[in-house]
Amino acid sequence: MSETTLLGMPTVKEGRVPTRTGRTYYLRTYGCQMNDHDSERIAGLLEADGMVPADDPAEADLVVLNTCTIRENADRKLYGYLGSLRRLKRDRPDMRIAVGGCMAQKDRGTIRERADWVDVVFGTHNTHRVVDLLDHADEWGPVTEIWEQTVDPADMASHLPAHRESEHTAWVTITIGCNNSCTFCIVPIVRGPEISRRPGDILREVETLAAEGVVEVTLLGQNVNSYGRDLEQGGHKALFADLLRRVGEVDGIRRVRFTSPHPKDIKEDVMAAMAETDAVCEQLHLPLQAGSDRILAAMHRGYTAERFLRKLEMARSMVPDLSVSTDIIVGFPGEGDDDFERTLEVVAEARFDSAFMFQYSPRPGTPAATMDAQVPAEVVQERFDRLVRLQNAITFERNQERVGRRLEVLVEGPSRRDPSVVTARTRGNRIVHVPGGWPAGTFMDVTVTRAAPHYLEGAPN
Repeated sequence: MSETTLLGMPTVKEGRVPTRTGRTYYLRTYGCQMNDHDSERIAGLLEADGMVPADDPAEADLVVLNTCTIRENADRKLYGYLGSLRRLKRDRPDMRIAVGGCMAQKDRGTIRERADWVDVVFGTHNTHRVVDLLDHADEWGPVTEIWEQTVDPADMASHLPAHRESEHTAWVTITIGCNNSCTFCIVPIVRGPEISRRPGDILREVETLAAEGVVEVTLLGQNVNSYGRDLEQGGHKALFADLLRRVGEVDGIRRVRFTSPHPKDIKEDVMAAMAETDAVCEQLHLPLQAGSDRILAAMHRGYTAERFLRKLEMARSMVPDLSVSTDIIVGFPGEGDDDFERTLEVVAEARFDSAFMFQYSPRPGTPAATMDAQVPAEVVQERFDRLVRLQNAITFERNQERVGRRLEVLVEGPSRRDPSVVTARTRGNRIVHVPGGWPAGTFMDVTVTRAAPHYLEGAPN
């Protein structure tokens, strides 16, 4: 374990006497579901120490920024926001500012150099020490602590308190880090190699969540279907398909999702577990990234477009009514017109239910950032617009196929746009708006009455 500042202080222990009772915190999260889940743990730790959330950073005693390096201009957005916080701190010297997450892991020294008014900088592997680090800042001044290696897999935050936005759904981390070498991705650099939690620890966490009223869990990892390759259980590897079945059998858990699998590793055993385990939802997120074999090779994805389509066909043949989403990057270095046309062809053939589409932007520290033939921004934009039009049309068509069908939904809460209806979600992860004041956490059957490009409308049965 390597730290830029070695504190020699213990991590937060159960039974700690709260020291910040009544003080307020504001937590801002950037990026992906991994960061969202980390923020739940950070919020839980702060509240266990007596703090309460604030809606406005100007009113908070502590501002925590949980950063991400995935999106374009992430650093510019962070330092712009830190500049506004500097003005607040000038008027309120006792205010504390903490920066954590992936950018802190990668740019530890830069944050301190460019924003010396930040009190705490912590990385992806020592999130659980946020309260200890704040103690240090209160007593001795600003601190930077970045661990280069993760904690033991038995201690992957399952014991930490969490503040969840939903009482009925929860994320459960099953792996951290990644062993793949995708040339566009910063995750292996900022989160380290892949480490699996032991299945018994995962199951105990799920059982605890179920006892608290959670009915849907999402198993979370950078590459969930390589879960367990670093574990030995009774002489054999503890594989992801086994874990899916066991989580699906936990009493009280009615829905199980997972994200994200890697196409090169998806196999029949996982699809069989999905098909045979009632609680596992008929939903699969399978990132394509590109339709050109040449670009896929440059990305180090480990599959061809034809192999991807065969995997997709296998999945759909084994899991009836499977909903499939994907990720696609437009404008990867060296992408020519023919490469992009191949992506459009694969998208048209795959007919994804939805897609997260991104314009490539270089992430410093990744191999792709220094590749030749970076694609001009205007070319990327034109291609991106074409892809969005194609996928939006497919998504609308796939939604229209649901009209007249009876589907089970789980109510998430009132619609933000229309409080007379609730927002609910199908097992296939589609949003359905339903009239009425149904409480969050309610399961109900609805008949789909109308399809819109990105949601459905339904009437209760």
